[in-house]
Amino acid sequence: MAEIAPSILAADFSRLGAQIQAVREGGASIIHVDVMDGHFVPNLTVGVPVVASLRKATDLLLDVHLMIEEPERYIPDFAEAGADMISVHPEATHHLDRALQMIRQRDIEAGAAINPATPVGVLSEVLPMLDFVLVMSVNPGFGGQGFLPGSLEKIRQLRRLREECRLAFRIEVDGGVGLENLSDLVRAGAEILVAGTSVFHSPDPAATVREMLKAAQLAVAQKV
Repeated sequence: MAEIAPSILAADFSRLGAQIQAVREGGASIIHVDVMDGHFVPNLTVGVPVVASLRKATDLLLDVHLMIEEPERYIPDFAEAGADMISVHPEATHHLDRALQMIRQRDIEAGAAINPATPVGVLSEVLPMLDFVLVMSVNPGFGGQGFLPGSLEKIRQLRRLREECRLAFRIEVDGGVGLENLSDLVRAGAEILVAGTSVFHSPDPAATVREMLKAAQLAVAQKV
């Protein structure tokens, strides 16, 4: 099964509640929340209060992507705010194992996110701890970037590792995802597709999500 996770990084915050309702009506089951600190990545976005407000506004799963230094300092706050999924970067912490344990101890799905220049192998020691792996298919920091084609091979590598190690983590991809590459991503092994600009900058976000889901489910049947 493939899921679409609209990223509110590209949403109109003056109409955020309405936009979330629209993608929900289109069939989205996850809302992706990019948290940036202006240090680990060159942008500053939302924090704990926005996640808490989202939790009150929707029953969709909140997928909180921590693009911040020392994420373990803030995991308890985001957990308390209502996150259902939290991902951290191995590039941003000296203690990835500890950060993942902190997430799992709170009955939240634990994920690791890897930047374009980071090899899959950096996760070898923690793969059994992961509920999902997030492959960044753009350099993190800003929405609207073009998809980096090398990300497809990373997704395939993760899929092979999962099969070889008999693990069950899901594969998520974020960056430059749209109808033009969605099918290739799903066939490579992606199961959660984060889409920001392609959804929220479209004339009808609900219709766009429906179209993406339809394409994704067709690609699932063609997966090789």
